[in-house]
Amino acid sequence: MLIADDLDKMLDILPDFIKIPLVSHPNKKLLIEVVMDLGRRPEARFPNGPQYLSINSISWRDLDICIKKIPRFSGDNRSGIESTLHRISSIKNRKGNIIGLTFRVGRAIFGTISIIRDLLYAKKSILLLGKPGVGKTTAIREITRVLADEMQKRVVIIDTSNEIAGDGDIPHPAIGRARRMQVSRPELQHQVMIEAVENHMPEVIIIDEIGTELESIAARTIAERGVQLVGTAHGNCLDNLIKNPILSDLVGGIQYVTLGDDEAKRRGSQKSILERKSLPAFQVAIEIHERSNWIIHEKVDEIVDKILQGSLTFVQRRKSNNDGSICIEPEYLQSIDFMLYNSFSSYDIMKSNSYSGNLSSFKENHLVDISSKFANDFNTFNYTGIQKVTSNDFLTIYHLYIYGLNIQQVESSIKNLNLSLALTRNIFKADYVLGLKSSIKHSSRIRQVAKLKKIIIYTINTSTISNINRALKKIAATKYRITDNWFHLSMDKHGIELDAIIEARYAIEKIVLNSMESVILLPRNESIRDLQIKLINLYNLKFSAYSTNTSQHLIIYPN
Repeated sequence: MLIADDLDKMLDILPDFIKIPLVSHPNKKLLIEVVMDLGRRPEARFPNGPQYLSINSISWRDLDICIKKIPRFSGDNRSGIESTLHRISSIKNRKGNIIGLTFRVGRAIFGTISIIRDLLYAKKSILLLGKPGVGKTTAIREITRVLADEMQKRVVIIDTSNEIAGDGDIPHPAIGRARRMQVSRPELQHQVMIEAVENHMPEVIIIDEIGTELESIAARTIAERGVQLVGTAHGNCLDNLIKNPILSDLVGGIQYVTLGDDEAKRRGSQKSILERKSLPAFQVAIEIHERSNWIIHEKVDEIVDKILQGSLTFVQRRKSNNDGSICIEPEYLQSIDFMLYNSFSSYDIMKSNSYSGNLSSFKENHLVDISSKFANDFNTFNYTGIQKVTSNDFLTIYHLYIYGLNIQQVESSIKNLNLSLALTRNIFKADYVLGLKSSIKHSSRIRQVAKLKKIIIYTINTSTISNINRALKKIAATKYRITDNWFHLSMDKHGIELDAIIEARYAIEKIVLNSMESVILLPRNESIRDLQIKLINLYNLKFSAYSTNTSQHLIIYPN
């Protein structure tokens, strides 16, 4: 990772009693910003916290010395230093006099976006979210260089405060071959965005700090013209953006929809619900919580829908390690209260000493390495064998979709009968469908989906408690088919053979069916892989072989 910061040019502007402590400071390379407020001691801010630089307070004279060394401030009270990426912001009193200065250090850090390089090759519009100072502008600057130089794209930057490409008429070398359009006044940014598309035929538009409704509308207009967007917006996470009335259009916007009585009853929801209005302007959203710790939402439309429905949402947490590897941790977002619900073990998808190329060469974005899952999550497994496994280790929850029935009645029956069934509002995730015969008869959509996904439909004539209980017991009884076949398959198996089929069943029931993720099994020889394939076929799942130089694995896919 190469860092270029031109820090000396910024320090030369500061008074000597501030400059000298910074020049000799051991953490100078980590400096974030310097704050000068009238009547207060000067302050330097680092990742681990602020530090005072002097016992002297800032005077009018100190501020005047700095102001005379920098260009005039623009309408957004920002200025810069020629040929650098530093940003200088001012605070004014009610009379318009400057009483405070913030010197933000701008750094060109090359190699920071290897963590999302595969997303750039996907040619999707990307939105970066995060609080101020977390590194959004640094990341978008490096994205610009990669798109322009390495991928040979026609890239145009809309540079409102000269923060991406630096101050002055000549752009900073950190943006590569990309072109830069400066914005004379911040309120005109949306006009320059449209002008860039109409006049300069860009393939990619780079926008920093989308913050107004007009800019949001302009971003949507650009996206509809087929131009790839890369932009940033303030907000800690995606749900902040959804709740922001000004910027929510970036992810499709939200609207209230009133359902009919039958539909509301079927969904088990209120009649007035929130839904996404349209397709999002950005297909990928990235939350930057730390400089090397990002959360990726690869399909923004689906994520927004699930958040509004209060469903569990799958996200990726990507981390950049010191050894150059990239680590992905699958996580689930509990969308009801917008909190991270569950976190699985991490697994490396790229090591610098074992893999070269782009993440996009992997066909499965959510491919889980079973060895790491076992090593971290399943205390009965080790690399030499299974010590002890009980039937409780493989308790499977089957998903039931109900149609034309009262959701509270069915939930109460499942609870009273103590069945391992969970209700789902998504028929595509259901293992079984239970509904009134008259309702199912008149719903061609339910029958078509069930036929396509090979879902068994159970019907009852009337929605009495006894009929519901009888149907639920029948549904629960069908799952013992797999249990019986399991015992026949595992009979007389010992050692490596037993380890292999237990590994496959654990992978299927704990990961593929429960988490809806693809999983790669440990390498096995041909005869043992045949045993695992028999088990996979019992679950009606798809699989493929994955070969390396020395071994062959099986990959199991969710339906």
